[in-house]
Amino acid sequence: MANPATSIGLPTPRLQPAAVLELLKPVTWFPPMWAFGCGVAASGANLLDNALLIALGVLLTGPMVCGMSQAVNDWFDRHVDAINEPNRPIPSGRIPGMWGLYVAILWTLASLAIGAALGLWGFAATVLAVVMAWIYSAPPLRLKQNGWWGNLACGLSYETLPWITAVAVLGAAAPDAQVVTVAVLYGLGAHGIMTLNDFKSIEGDTRFGLRSLPVILGAPRAARVACLFMAVPQAVVVVLLAVWDAPIAALLVAASLLAQLALMRKLLRDPRGLAPWYNGTGITLYVAGMMASAVALAP
Repeated sequence: MANPATSIGLPTPRLQPAAVLELLKPVTWFPPMWAFGCGVAASGANLLDNALLIALGVLLTGPMVCGMSQAVNDWFDRHVDAINEPNRPIPSGRIPGMWGLYVAILWTLASLAIGAALGLWGFAATVLAVVMAWIYSAPPLRLKQNGWWGNLACGLSYETLPWITAVAVLGAAAPDAQVVTVAVLYGLGAHGIMTLNDFKSIEGDTRFGLRSLPVILGAPRAARVACLFMAVPQAVVVVLLAVWDAPIAALLVAASLLAQLALMRKLLRDPRGLAPWYNGTGITLYVAGMMASAVALAP
């Protein structure tokens, strides 16, 4: 049967590599890759001796699993994006037909294959990450429909899981309680980062029943909640590092947190307008504190 587009003189839609790369959103790969790097630092592993494992881990956490999660999210959000961001690859038609779903499935399978190369710990973590990505965006669970649970799942997947995975894959022993505690705290703090990302899509989320925190609470209250989620775990990290006899790291994280608090005061004046600005300033300080904590935890 002839292609309908061709029969009426229109060009046949083709999958564009540039559009696929845009679908995978390279700009979002940094957080899980950085978290994996924190795990590498916390493991105390020799970088040269473990270069291949580290390279596979960075590839897995960023371009593969994170890229896959973006493809899954955009496929199941295509109707929302048609309102919020109609120029994205799927609603714009640059990724035609079912190809958005096909890319998500192919990247899922490829991620699992790379995860298997990292051993039992790496494969188990990849399975968990893949499951979290699909239940976050896809029905029937679609965790992102609720800003409390969805942002929690996203924060733990982006920050905590890659950090612990790196330590498990590279460390001489299983991750200890200190590493797990700090990784979980920074994952909880990322809940606030995810809330800031929701300010750009309030209109579409409201129309399609996605109960993000800006929709549930309104922008001013959601911004205050986001700041609390980001600040409180870091304050706990400062106390723990001091108790664990890591005073320099405690001071570095404390200084980072104080600078963030100053930036948060400005953010709260106009959360919708200043959320992108804070992502480029306050979040940079946040992730710097992550690395300082990871180095302090290395054996």
